[in-house]
Amino acid sequence: MDGNITVENAIKKGKWLIDYPAKTILFTSIIIGIILQSQNIVTGWIIIPITYILPFFLACFYWSVTITKWRIWAFKNVRNVHELKKRAVQERLIGPDNSIYEKFEIKNQKDQDEWELLKSKFDKADIFQNDPSISKQTIIYYSKIKNIFQMSLGISCIVIGLYLSSDSKNIIFGILILVLGVYLSYKEFREAFNTTPQIILNEKGIETVNTKFYNWESIKNEEVIRDGFGKNTHYYLVYDYPNGKEYLQIDDYNTNMKLLNKLLILYRGRSINK
Repeated sequence: MDGNITVENAIKKGKWLIDYPAKTILFTSIIIGIILQSQNIVTGWIIIPITYILPFFLACFYWSVTITKWRIWAFKNVRNVHELKKRAVQERLIGPDNSIYEKFEIKNQKDQDEWELLKSKFDKADIFQNDPSISKQTIIYYSKIKNIFQMSLGISCIVIGLYLSSDSKNIIFGILILVLGVYLSYKEFREAFNTTPQIILNEKGIETVNTKFYNWESIKNEEVIRDGFGKNTHYYLVYDYPNGKEYLQIDDYNTNMKLLNKLLILYRGRSINK
């Protein structure tokens, strides 16, 4: 039951097997529905179910069938099932325990029996796998590349806002864009020249710009989570410490959810196995 598939490879296969095809089914079905509507092949009241309801149903049905197959394959062939489960939830391949997502998974009796057997793997702790390429300490700052890119957007808004404000017909719209550009440029300029470490991690513990240093024994439930959907998606470093909880947005830092989660596992593992 213990295979040699890594957590990362299992997650990649899950995305290619479940996530990407489901999105392709959704958007392709919507496009086909719109084309049928434009050609008057689909008309009247049937437009709504064909164009806007059926695509979501097809995508959800595909997810409901394939997620069960992937879950059994992945947890059968990956040794560190605790890490795999956390990553799968973070990547939104599966939902947390007892979530509504579980109710939509389609399982036959064989699938249910096989999953019950695989649950025994959670009785074993994960095996720590060190990565020598990661230094003894990691310091995370604001991302200069992100700052420069967003500052360029802000300056562009300023130029467009000034141009539109010169026309009396567009003066209000121009002023709004100008204000947005000034705010964005100022915010990114400050961050670009901010040399204060935002997150410091090592085998002793973790410290952030908002929270003082705590050793690994003093904190728990550390992970990077994704909140929101689409353009409103944001990423947060969260963990519990004595009498408090960290909830730090990391969107503008020189890291990401995947990398920072790896560092959290690595440094905690080093603290235990040193």
